[in-house]
Amino acid sequence: MTQTALAAIDRPQLPTFPHLDRDPDVLVQLLADKRSVNTRRVYVSDVRDFFKTMTGQLPTKAAVTAFLRLSECDAVSLVLKWKSIMMSGEGRKKPLAEATINRRLAAIKSLVSMGLNLGVCEFNLARIKGESIQKYRDTTGINKASFERILSTCDRETVAGKRDYALLRLLWGNALRRNEVSQLSIGDFNPWARTLRILGKGRGTQAETIDLGAATAQAVADWLAVRPGTATESDPIFIALNYAASGHRLTGDGLYKLVQARTKKAGIDKVMSPHRIRHSAITAALDATDGNVRKVQKLSRHKKLDTLMIYDDNRARDQREVSELLDAMF
Repeated sequence: MTQTALAAIDRPQLPTFPHLDRDPDVLVQLLADKRSVNTRRVYVSDVRDFFKTMTGQLPTKAAVTAFLRLSECDAVSLVLKWKSIMMSGEGRKKPLAEATINRRLAAIKSLVSMGLNLGVCEFNLARIKGESIQKYRDTTGINKASFERILSTCDRETVAGKRDYALLRLLWGNALRRNEVSQLSIGDFNPWARTLRILGKGRGTQAETIDLGAATAQAVADWLAVRPGTATESDPIFIALNYAASGHRLTGDGLYKLVQARTKKAGIDKVMSPHRIRHSAITAALDATDGNVRKVQKLSRHKKLDTLMIYDDNRARDQREVSELLDAMF
């Protein structure tokens, strides 16, 4: 073996990294790091609001870099000023709600955290606190009788009626979120095992399998038997049937409009949405199980049991009962 060959063995060639960017676009990297299309859309909107409000400019790469290169004190001061503008409504139609303020602060905090990870800045915004809010203040929905009225508007002799009936049964029987329903593909449904594979909230591509009630599984099977168009495993279970978007996956917005239309047709005045049906189903499940929050947690898939306790407290109306007792003392 020659001396050159021996030298090559002793000193192997180091790999190159063509994707290494020493001048990163932090906002682009932040968006690329998010799986959810909706999350990316909201982040763009919130970051844009910060830069338009505080600089009068759009968040270009140069503008974002200039912000991240500020001192920590200057950056914190700027974000706190933005927060006060959102709270006061200065230059806006009205003050923003606490949840909206917290969401926008979270977007800027995420931008700064990404800048820190990429070495563009040397601080984070952990010191900036969000507004205190009470989650799930209103978990009211509709009762079983009202939901039966909504289901009764579905003419199950028609294609649209079969689709809507199956969709509504899924929302009620499994307390699904609208994005969980809109993302369903035909291969996710197992009619023999009566199971459904869903992509739960915050789980990325990690699917979980849930069990379906017999009536719900049959409703989905009846719909798929008449569903127009192709029917491969990757095709969506629920599709639009209107002329403009026929055959396309039914979006979360389409699902929202469908629920509203069915509710109105049933003569129910309460403003309903897929999430309201989820609230209704969870409350009905707590009623049916005599407040067994651990059982109902399996249905709702809430990570924290405390969330179910809020539903149970709202359902029981304990505060009203105690107030009535106090009123009766005089």
